[in-house]
Formats: sequence, structure tokens, C-alpha cells
Amino acid sequence: MKGLQKNNQIVLSASRRTDIPAFYMDWFMSGLEQGYFTIHHPYHRKKIIVPANPEKIHSIVFWSKNYGQFIQNAYAQRIQSKGYHLYFHFTINTSSEILEPGVPLLNNRLEQIVALGKIVDPTVINWRFDPICCYQTYDKNGTLQLFDNLHELDIIAQAVSKAGVKRCVTSFMNSYKKINQRLKNIPFFNFIDYKPSEKIRILLKMEQMLASYGIQLFVCCEKELLQLLPEDSNIQANSCIPSEFLMKHYGGKLSLRKDYGQRVKSGCECRVSRDIGDYICHPCLHQCLYCYAGK
Repeated sequence: MKGLQKNNQIVLSASRRTDIPAFYMDWFMSGLEQGYFTIHHPYHRKKIIVPANPEKIHSIVFWSKNYGQFIQNAYAQRIQSKGYHLYFHFTINTSSEILEPGVPLLNNRLEQIVALGKIVDPTVINWRFDPICCYQTYDKNGTLQLFDNLHELDIIAQAVSKAGVKRCVTSFMNSYKKINQRLKNIPFFNFIDYKPSEKIRILLKMEQMLASYGIQLFVCCEKELLQLLPEDSNIQANSCIPSEFLMKHYGGKLSLRKDYGQRVKSGCECRVSRDIGDYICHPCLHQCLYCYAGK
């Protein structure tokens, strides 16, 4: 991998492109057994090989909205026994079936993060409340209203705090071509973009509430908003592939080069990694309305 020092290991990302812990752990474990993953490149679609052995892989970063089967089948313990270090992104946003029709009930997910915090060190778990969404649709009385997914934030924060997790990462929804195409099939529904001043108000309110639970707020790819925050705010830019932390926590060597395949201009702080998500073979089945990765 260009830019890595000769003896450096790499970080495996599993995955930004799909939910491997929820749907594809059999495939993932088979890849670890054979020592490599075969995936399709997300743009030119050609097959590529990604190595998978403890000599080459320093840490595995998992991304999921449903760790139920992962926990039930003791995958964390099994993977750690093979010599891999682990880091977790757990996205818990809302109970809205409009926004997230394919995820388990909210209470189920809250139980999962508490359980995960008992299996691994909670400092390697990152809670993502991501993205913040505002949308317009009809209420139960047939009146066109504005809604958001922030109303359960306090309930989620309580469970996250109980799990021992101290970090929350958020961002505001971005519009993509795929999302606009989906909305054509949903009558009288539109996502609404907040004004910058309203985004700042929301972030500061979130920061204050989360601080009461001992949770610090970070933002993902929100460079412009960070520049607008008051000086006394402790909100910081996040690195979803946190190589500095992984080296400090686990030891070893990793490249600290930024991942220029991500939205660096928007403030992405991720370090280089190899993502093994595959849009062709492993589509995400959560069907979240706002997702850039879904069909």
C-alpha cells in the first residue's frame, strides 16, 4: 500500500460500504481462515485481493447498526483469539421505521451496546448518532409537519453511558443521487437541510446533554461547522479510522497518512485503511432512507 512504511501493518475496515457484522460474518470469518478477502473495487468493479492475517493486519474496525448475531456467536472473542485487535463503530440513531426500516427495535440495540461494552474494553467502542436528519412528511392526522431524529437522543445516551462508552460521533445528512432517487417512490416526503446557525444550535445542545453523561461529542466531515463553533465548545473533529489511538491502545506501527479516498476537504480525519465492503456481493439490507451505500 503506497505511503506505508515497510514494516507497518494496516487497518482493515469492515465496512463503510455495508454492514458486515449484521449480515456477512460467515463470509468474513472464512476470509480470516483463508488469509485474504476477494472483493470488487467500488468504482471499476474489478476483483481485488486484500490480505487477512495477523502479520499484515494490525486492527479491524467494524461498522454496524446491529451487533446481535456478532455478540451471540462470540465473534469478538474468536477474532481476538486469532491475534487481531478490534475497534467498533455502533450506529444508534432512532426508532423511526421511515428512516431505518431494516434495523432491530431500539431497545434491542441499546441492550446490544451494553452487552458489547462487557465483552470488549468500552474505550474501543464509538457510538455514532449519524446522521442527524430533518424531514417533512404527513403526521398521523394527515397534516404536513417537520420531524427530526433527535427526540430519542437522551434515551440512547443513557444506555451508551451505562455501557461505559465515552464518545459520540455525529454529522448532518448529505444529499446523494441515490437518496433523491429513493424519495421519488415516497410521496410527500422530503429531507430538509438545516441552516448553519441551526446546526450549531443543535450541536451545542447535544454537547451539553451528552456531557451530563460523561460523553464527548465529535463531528464527522463537518469542517465548516467546526469553524463556526464558539471557543468554549469542546466538540472536535473525529477520525473514524483512529490509527493514533489504535497504536497507543494496542502498540505496534501504523501509517498516519490521511485517507485521501475519503472527504478530506470536508474535514475527514481518517487514516489510511483497507475497506473490504463489496457493493456487488454484499449489499446492505437495512434499507436506511438516507444512506449513500444502499440501492
